[in-house]
Amino acid sequence: MAKAKQIKVTLIRSVIGQKPDKVATVRSLGLKKINSSNVLPDNDAVRGMAAAVSHLVKVEEI
Repeated sequence: MAKAKQIKVTLIRSVIGQKPDKVATVRSLGLKKINSSNVLPDNDAVRGMAAAVSHLVKVEEI
């Protein structure tokens, strides 16, 4: 059985001054503080959320 693909999302910029929907997206990705990271499944939903806040996060495939 092949291992499911995952991505690592890291918050690189502050959410201060961002619109509430962007802040909620960052929180739903499991990110709280700058430089916090979370490993998530590589699916369309997670990719879409990461793309919506691409100016705030860094995405790495693992």
